[in-house]
Amino acid sequence: MKTTLSKSILLAFAVPAMVAMLASCAGSGTKPAGDSSAVMTDSTATDTVIAATGPKPAWGETIEPEMHAVIEKLAEYGDKPIPELTPAEARKNHTPTDAVMDLISEHHRTIPPPMCDTTGKEIPVNGGTVHARVYTPKTGAGPFPVIVYYHGGGFVIANIDVYNASAQGLSDLTGAIVVSVAYRLAPEHKFPTAHNDAFAAYKWVTENASSMKGDPKKIAVVGESAGGNLAANVSIMARDKGITVPVYQVLIYPIAQSDMNTPAYIKYAAAKPLDKPMMEWFTRHYLNSMTEAKDPRISLVMANLRNLPSTTIITAEIDPLNSDGMMLADKLKAAGVSVDSKNYTGVTHEFFGMPAIVPQAKDAQQYAADALKKAFGK
Repeated sequence: MKTTLSKSILLAFAVPAMVAMLASCAGSGTKPAGDSSAVMTDSTATDTVIAATGPKPAWGETIEPEMHAVIEKLAEYGDKPIPELTPAEARKNHTPTDAVMDLISEHHRTIPPPMCDTTGKEIPVNGGTVHARVYTPKTGAGPFPVIVYYHGGGFVIANIDVYNASAQGLSDLTGAIVVSVAYRLAPEHKFPTAHNDAFAAYKWVTENASSMKGDPKKIAVVGESAGGNLAANVSIMARDKGITVPVYQVLIYPIAQSDMNTPAYIKYAAAKPLDKPMMEWFTRHYLNSMTEAKDPRISLVMANLRNLPSTTIITAEIDPLNSDGMMLADKLKAAGVSVDSKNYTGVTHEFFGMPAIVPQAKDAQQYAADALKKAFGK
C-alpha cells in the first residue's frame, strides 16, 4: 500500500523573503522531523516559466511542462529504484520535494511567508507515542477549525517533513489548525499499526482541540495516498466506536483497493514518481501476509461506507492509483455519502504538495480548502 516517497529530509531554502520548505514526495527521509521550518506554498505570478528540457516519457504523453520538469529533475539524481532497496535505504532516496526545491533555487522562485506557526506535540498511542506537527494560524483569535492530516509514503517511507507543503498550504488557505501526524512506519511496525496510530491521534485531537485554540466541533481529516486511506479509516472507526465523526474528509489519490490490474495500474504501471512495482513493494512491507490486502481497512471499496462525512476526492491522471480514487468515489456515492471529486489531467501522483512549481497543485489545494471552509461554516 502506498503513496510514493522516499526521503524525509527537512529541507530549508533561503529565498528573497523567507526560508522555504516543500513537501510531496517520492521518498522518505534522513533528518528528524522539526517543528519550526517555514514551507513554500506558492510562487509569484512574475516568476519564470519552468519546463522540462527532454522529451516526454512514454508513460506520460499528457504530462504538463511543470510536472514534467519535476519528474525530470527527480530522475537526474540517479537513485536506485525503491523496489531494489531496503526500507532503510529507500528512506534516503531523493524525493519530489528535493526536485521542487532544486527547481525553485535554479529558477529563483519567490515564495510568500507562511501564515502559520508550528509547534510539536507527542501523542500517546498503543505501545508508545507518535509525533505531530501543529500548524496554527498567526492571525485570528480562535477557536480555529482543526484538520488532522496524514502524509503518504505507502505506510513505509516519507514523513511529515516531506509533506510539509501540503499541511502548511491547507492551514494557510483555510485558516485552520492542522495537526500533521507522524504515524509509525512498516516494516518496523506492521499492519494495522499505522491505522491504529491514525485513529489514536484523531481521538487525541478531539479531546485536546480546545487546549490548542481549536474548535472540537469542527474537526476534519485529510490524507494523501496511504494517508488518504488512513483518513477514510479514521472516519469509519470514529463512526463505529461512537466518537465524534469528522465534519468532512478530503482524500487525495487514496489507496482504496488491492487489485493492481485496474485500468490505471495497467496504463501507468511505469509512471513516476509512483509505479506498480513500488506499490507491490509497499504492500509486502506493510502487510503481515498478502491475504490482508483484502481487509476492508486496506480495500476501502469493500468497507461499510454508510454514514461517513461528506467527502472530496482528488485524483491525478498519470497515477497507478487513479482508478482507486474513482472507484472509492463511486462506492461512497452508492452508500449515500455526498462526494465532490476532481481529476487533474497532466499531473502525477504527489503533485498536490507542489504549488510552488505546478499550477494544478495550486488549484487542487484551493479546491480542497474551499470544500473544508464550507464544511467549517467559514
